[in-house]
Amino acid sequence: MAEVEKQDGTVENYGWRVTFAGLGINLALGILYTWSVISGGVPESWGWNQQAKSLPYAVACLVFCLVMVPAGRMQDRMGPRLTAMIGGVLVGLGMILSSFTQSVAGYILGFGLLAGAGIGFGYASATPPAVKWFPKAKTGLIAGLVVSGFGLASVYAAPLSQKLIESVGLSWTVRILGIAFFVVVVGLAALLKPPPKGYTPVGEIAPAGGGAGKKEDFSAGEMLRTWQFYVIWFMYACGAGAGLMIISVLKKIVKMQGTFTAFQATIVVSVLAVGNGAGRIIAGVASDKLGRKATMFGCFVLQAGMLCLLAMAREGNVLTTLVALGFLSALIGANYGANLSLFPSITKDFYGLKNFGVNYGLVFTAWGVGGFMLSQWAGRMYDRTQSFNVAYYGAAALLVLAAVLTFCVRAPSVVHESGDSAVEPTEA
Repeated sequence: MAEVEKQDGTVENYGWRVTFAGLGINLALGILYTWSVISGGVPESWGWNQQAKSLPYAVACLVFCLVMVPAGRMQDRMGPRLTAMIGGVLVGLGMILSSFTQSVAGYILGFGLLAGAGIGFGYASATPPAVKWFPKAKTGLIAGLVVSGFGLASVYAAPLSQKLIESVGLSWTVRILGIAFFVVVVGLAALLKPPPKGYTPVGEIAPAGGGAGKKEDFSAGEMLRTWQFYVIWFMYACGAGAGLMIISVLKKIVKMQGTFTAFQATIVVSVLAVGNGAGRIIAGVASDKLGRKATMFGCFVLQAGMLCLLAMAREGNVLTTLVALGFLSALIGANYGANLSLFPSITKDFYGLKNFGVNYGLVFTAWGVGGFMLSQWAGRMYDRTQSFNVAYYGAAALLVLAAVLTFCVRAPSVVHESGDSAVEPTEA
């Protein structure tokens, strides 16, 4: 690693080590995205209907996002290692406890509450220390790399879970995964290290005029007093909620379209995961070059189109072939995954790095609320109509609204420390 000059000597640059440790943690925590495989393995004898099967996942999404706020604050104040280790312990414990029950309530407690909280602690700790090692021009790339692990997790976890369910049953599958993820997350947490106070990334460009008298870091309270926060929050809820809705029932969607085996449906889940992970990196890099808002607009519009195509899929037409479903799933995954690199990047751009953990935690509540509402709505609509089409078109309409709002949102005013407002900064 290159040496970075400081006033009191030199420190080793841990940027890439921290980036890949965060990516590895997210590869474990992304077990959340294999829920459609896990719920598909629930035996008929357990008596769960479709809405019941969506509940542990929906609760996990909601708890995940709510825990991101205190976890982000803990990360800011106590560092990423302890926070991530707590996450590993909670994920492992929650999944192990779930493996000893067959009830919906037991899975809500174990997978939904405990594992969901653990995912929040781990996820909150992965991105902040990584982006702090790099200049602003690389924010999208680094954030995209770290969070790509969460999206790519299903590439290995979905087929692995399916094979384990077929071999040892659902309960032992959940138990084995819980033990494995406890070991992986706690181990990688030890590699997380933020840069020292006062560190300036190599290649960082100082603001024009040296930034004298300007406030670039917003506290959580200051952020909540800006209207931009609420517009960003709503757009995030639409983009993330639409993707999470599909992820929660994707295996069932595939099996509804033809005579596909459980393993073929699992492959489509894995294809979505590849798109999910790749979309985070591609969107991160694109937003560094084209701007956050332009990239968001493109992703929202394309995702709305993909959902409308999915609604048009009927048994026997070209959209229900395994190749076509895989292609649609990959694009849906990519557009969904883009949100997970775009919104931390725009949060950093608008509100600074000092309180990034808690500030992004507050923004991230949109992810959980959107996922909870739309995944529950999809399950309810299916139980009533035996179709997801109402959910598809409703989510597409929300995405179009989010795309329109990208023309309205702009960075909050830069404020002088004296309290006097300054001019609006140019968009990153």
